Amino acid sequence: MSRQPGVPGRHARAGFRAARADDSTAVPQGLLKAARKSGQLNLSGRNLSEVPHCVWRINVDVPQEANQNLSFSAADRWWEQTDLTKLILSNNKLQTLSEDLRFLPALTVLDIHDNQLTSLPSSIEELENLQKLNVSHNKLKTLPGEVTNLRNLKGLYLQHNELTCLPEGFEKLFSLEDLDLSDNRLTTVPGSFSSLPRLMQLNLSSNQLKSLPAEISRMKKLKHLDCNSNLLETVPPELAGMESLELLYLRRNKLRFLPEFLSCRLLKELHVGENQIEVLGAEHLKHLSSILVLDLRGNKLKSVPDEISLLQSLERLDLSNNDISSLPCSLGNLHLKFLALEGNPLRTIRREIINKGTQEVLKYLRSKIQDAGPTHSDSAQETTAMTLPSESRVGAHAIATLKSLDYSDKQATLIPDEVFDAVKNNTIISVNFSKNQLCEVPKRIVELKETAIEVTLGFNKLSCVSLELCMFQKLTFLDLRNNFFDSLPEDMKLLIKLQLINLSFNRFKVIPEVLYDIPTLEIILIGNNQIGSLDPQKLMTMENLLTLDLQNNDLLHIPPELGNCVHLRTLFLDGNPFRVPRAAILKKGTAAVLEYLRSRIPS
Repeated sequence: MSRQPGVPGRHARAGFRAARADDSTAVPQGLLKAARKSGQLNLSGRNLSEVPHCVWRINVDVPQEANQNLSFSAADRWWEQTDLTKLILSNNKLQTLSEDLRFLPALTVLDIHDNQLTSLPSSIEELENLQKLNVSHNKLKTLPGEVTNLRNLKGLYLQHNELTCLPEGFEKLFSLEDLDLSDNRLTTVPGSFSSLPRLMQLNLSSNQLKSLPAEISRMKKLKHLDCNSNLLETVPPELAGMESLELLYLRRNKLRFLPEFLSCRLLKELHVGENQIEVLGAEHLKHLSSILVLDLRGNKLKSVPDEISLLQSLERLDLSNNDISSLPCSLGNLHLKFLALEGNPLRTIRREIINKGTQEVLKYLRSKIQDAGPTHSDSAQETTAMTLPSESRVGAHAIATLKSLDYSDKQATLIPDEVFDAVKNNTIISVNFSKNQLCEVPKRIVELKETAIEVTLGFNKLSCVSLELCMFQKLTFLDLRNNFFDSLPEDMKLLIKLQLINLSFNRFKVIPEVLYDIPTLEIILIGNNQIGSLDPQKLMTMENLLTLDLQNNDLLHIPPELGNCVHLRTLFLDGNPFRVPRAAILKKGTAAVLEYLRSRIPS
């Protein structure tokens, strides 16, 4: 719409001005008109380098349509507009925000993430109704103190900026429930945070924190604390008194020991992977009565105490990439859905048992408990009862109790319908169809896609992965070894939680491309294939990859750039025809191999 001639650029009364002509090109008048009715304006992804003046004054100036010689219906009366309560300016090129922000005092949501902001206007304190402020993915180095006057603020999102400190008075944000300060440059956390009485989620990950204030324990409603990827060497013992804490993330720090979680009786997930923890004692475990997930991967643990059996609620235990040589048999008494052991020098359990997955390991450990019983015959009888189905073809006990569907070692060319029918309404976590003669993945396996997290299809005659298998979005463990695979379908990138894949003893000539598109992968076992070359640049993109097994392939050359994959904790290269690195270097372990390769990168 064009303005009528003769309409002045500024209204005689303060605060009432006509829309400027150049604003209409950046923000269509129809969009502004709709915003006056709904109270919401979305200007995301419009390549804006500045916010048009008409946006700030949307509830102040006379709208352009009021200057037209038009008759208004009841629905189009511009003077009956709604105050703007939600403004989205994300994914633009904004470097500054105008102080005119004060003309939108009714805002409850202001979303300006993914811009180039280096500061916020002081007038932000006049947004007294603001409940959610998202300024993530910008270039903020400081926050104005006026932010602390937003007394109704419930969610504050400041991740991915350049903040080195926080303004005084943060404790005045007493309505705050969710605070995200991850991926900044913070070196300290103010003790005043303890005065945030309603805070339930606090994300401090990917900063430069060397310690946490003891006062943090006063956050009586805090449920989720994320301190991943910092420089923490210890955590205050007062942390053990946080009665409401449910999720605690301390991955990728410098912790040497665990605190005793005396009062954290609601703690459901504890993530302390990739630290320097050497000892796990009974005192660290005895109070974790509600724990569901315990992540201890990538530490320096040499043993696991018998008291691990006290954690009867535990569902997921990650012990991968430690120095554990044996496991307590009492571990077999847990009702685990997932147990990760890769990357340990285990000597008491054969690798073939470990490769079969969680339920087989637990069964083996339980059998060892029975072996220690009063008589050998009693032990053997109990072991047989646990490893073989009773009189039926399907182990109903395993389905109901272990949540496992096991039809392995039958030399069957297909899986009978009665196997799937036996599941009924039971939840299945683990599926084992290994050691058969299957030429294709059973189509009815898709019936288990909502719950299964482990699928074992090794030792068959499979040559392709079906779409049905790619629909298992909770899958974390996939065993496809000893088949006829030479490629994997692109649809496998739908396995968005896959952590371990075993492709050993197949026919791969390169690492399948789709694996690079699964960012959650931590362990790739692809030994005993025909792989002749590596792409270190693509492997470097797999930041979560900890174990890569390339034993017994056809590698004539190991690219020096592979040394830049510093995230690798375990790299197996034995049995390949390359001459360098020499066997003596390979024996020194992964760190030495990577360092050697880096030294050979041309300068």
